[in-house]
Amino acid sequence: MSITNEHELAGMQKVSEAVAYTLKEMTNYAQPGMTTKEIDEYGAKILSDFGAKSAPYLTYGFPGWTCISVDNEFCHGIPTDERILKEGDLINIDVSAELNGYWADNGGSFVIGKDINSHQKLVDASKDILQKAINSIKGGVKIADIGFLMETEAKKRGFKVIKNLAGHGVGKSLHEQPDELFNYKNRFDSRRFKKNSVVAIETFISTSSNLAVELNDGWTMVGNKGGYMAQHEHTIVVTDGKPIILTQMNEILN
Repeated sequence: MSITNEHELAGMQKVSEAVAYTLKEMTNYAQPGMTTKEIDEYGAKILSDFGAKSAPYLTYGFPGWTCISVDNEFCHGIPTDERILKEGDLINIDVSAELNGYWADNGGSFVIGKDINSHQKLVDASKDILQKAINSIKGGVKIADIGFLMETEAKKRGFKVIKNLAGHGVGKSLHEQPDELFNYKNRFDSRRFKKNSVVAIETFISTSSNLAVELNDGWTMVGNKGGYMAQHEHTIVVTDGKPIILTQMNEILN
């Protein structure tokens, strides 16, 4: 969507606050020994207290309120009673929701407990790349140039990007134009970011894979060459200068 008045900006701020606060609280709540289902239900309660509705459930009938992916799961992990978190696990929580007709999306990867499996370097790279990307986005900037920046920064650190996952426009629904905000330079993409547009900008930084493939459950995605992936995502409003980070409250880049 494109923000055309104060009312729309307020609507986007409200739903973004709901998803950002939920993500932050779920991240702080997650501990070794918990199931992903417990964490999902904790998040569902927070969203409900805001009056917000789970976007993946509303849009796709996803079997959970949020997506929680652990270790080799890259994204769209289904929260279950069987998946018990262990010390050192790499976990990704993605929270998106609808509130009063507005939609926002955010996510973050982090290590549970102590970093005994050395995932923190990947997590830090993903955070740093998202920060650099956001700092470079303004009206008129080529979408492909931000993709190029993300892939270049990943390579510098010895990582790859997932080429079939992407950021997207958001606001009046979960996925809008501009779609396919890739983490690499698509040389056929001449589009530019437009001032006042709302986008969910996200990283997909991986250790060994360059594509995500779906498992038999019809949701969970893993790497085509295995390994691990870190994702960080903010919903932002594009301006003439630094973007407005609507989901700043999630503190994923701290």
